[in-house]
Amino acid sequence: MKRFHIALAVRDLDASIVDYSARLGQRPHAVVDGKYAMWRTDLLNFSINQNPDRAGQLRHIGFEDDSAQGFTSTPDVNGIEWEHFSAKAQDERIVEMYGIPVSA
Repeated sequence: MKRFHIALAVRDLDASIVDYSARLGQRPHAVVDGKYAMWRTDLLNFSINQNPDRAGQLRHIGFEDDSAQGFTSTPDVNGIEWEHFSAKAQDERIVEMYGIPVSA
């Protein structure tokens, strides 16, 4: 399976989880309290991290791809970071960067 990935910075993680859960029709797949949340829908891998100074800004985009080997991140010609990763590689990176999720 291949899902488009988009990552945003948000002002308030808890309020954003409520809002985006309603918009996506499901609860997050992973939450690290006060830091990070990620949803996996049939078509979309959507993540947010609490960063009030950058609230509403795009952090990066890319693809979750079952055929991906590990995790890569490269900028495009406009300076936007594009990530390419497997679900397993992303789950490992979440723990490395944010800590162990309270939900999975």
